[in-house]
Amino acid sequence: MELKYSRIVLKVSGEALGGDLKYGISPDVIHFVAGEIEEVHTLGVQIAVVVGGGNIFRGLKATASGMDRATADYMGMLATILNGLALQDALERRGVHTRVQSAIEVREVAELFIRRRAIRHLEKGRVVIFVGGTGNPYFSTDTAAALRAIEIGAEVVFKATKVDGVYTADPLKDASAQKFDELSYIEVLSRELKVMDSTAISLCMDNRFPIVVFNLHEQGRLKGLVLGEKVGTIVKGR
Repeated sequence: MELKYSRIVLKVSGEALGGDLKYGISPDVIHFVAGEIEEVHTLGVQIAVVVGGGNIFRGLKATASGMDRATADYMGMLATILNGLALQDALERRGVHTRVQSAIEVREVAELFIRRRAIRHLEKGRVVIFVGGTGNPYFSTDTAAALRAIEIGAEVVFKATKVDGVYTADPLKDASAQKFDELSYIEVLSRELKVMDSTAISLCMDNRFPIVVFNLHEQGRLKGLVLGEKVGTIVKGR
């Protein structure tokens, strides 16, 4: 089986890990996600995962209610650590060796992010889960995914969502929404499409780094992507 990508970053939102729950981590979803990662890992793909924390705490929502933005963002970073540990547990129960690296120091439960160490883990066949965002307030986990992908020399960011790509409108609310198969970074920014935040898109654009948006909840989609199938929407330069 010929691989299109040999080192990837998978961005999984906290909301995706929450499934249908209003709060917390869905055991069914996290085991499904672990299964999809295991399937690709078995092919020999080096996988790093960046997790969000929106199923536990949303910094922007708290800020809108009057909380200090930096405080709210740090609380969101802590939420990503909880999700990362849950995903690590699900993967290791499947026999997949996993390391959690955090942008903020929590020595008892995770390594501190060190670029060379992360790359070495990948080379040894371990899945690396990046938590804590970038370690700085005012930056999203989308930006963390773009940053880590570029730092570790990955070939692509796979952005997992609840729909099978990028649309002109929310397809879950608007039946007339049309799907894009391919977009440029400039089109994403000018149309204000909800792919990743503008900082993440700009970072990928400056480094000519591709993003693929796909539906992680459809079984086998991640495997299809690494094998070169046309799945979801790809964002790249033109």
